[in-house]
Amino acid sequence: MPHCTKCGAAVADGIAFCGSCGAPMGVASGSGAGAAAAPGVAQGQTGLAENAAGALCYALGWITGLIFFFIDKRPYVRFHAAQSIVVFGGLHILEFALGMFFGFGLFGGFGGVVGFGLGTLIYMVLSIGGLILWILLMVKAYQGQRFRVPVAANIAESIFGKTA
Repeated sequence: MPHCTKCGAAVADGIAFCGSCGAPMGVASGSGAGAAAAPGVAQGQTGLAENAAGALCYALGWITGLIFFFIDKRPYVRFHAAQSIVVFGGLHILEFALGMFFGFGLFGGFGGVVGFGLGTLIYMVLSIGGLILWILLMVKAYQGQRFRVPVAANIAESIFGKTA
C-alpha cells in the first residue's frame, strides 16, 4: 500500500490526493511518464517525470545541475545533472577567465583597446554558443534523449562516475 510523500499516511491505490493532507499522489493521467515517476516519489525523488527533471538540470546552468545531482538518484537525471555541472561550470570559468584577462571583469586586466575588441568578440561567441548549447540540451533532455556533449560528457563520467 502506498504512502503519502508529504505526511506519510497510508493511501489506497489509484487515489489522486491524500485523504489526510490533500497532497497530490502522482497518479498517472494516461501518459506513461507520470506512471514511471510515481514510484520514485516515495524514495525521496523530486516527484517530476524523468524528462522534466532532466531538462530542469540545465535551467540555471551548473547550479540546478548540482541541486538535481544531489536530490535525484535516477540515472537519467544524474547523467544530465553531471553534464550540466561540467558544461556550464566550465563555461562559467572560461567566461570569468576571459573577463579577467581582457579587462572587463571585476578585477580588470591588461587587454587595452585591441584586446578589448578581441576579448569582446571571443566573449560574445562563447556566450552565444553557451546559449545555443543551453537550449539544445534542455530540449534534448525533455525529449528523453541522452545527448552527450563530446568532451564534457566524458569528463562528467570521469568525475561523477558512469550514470548507467
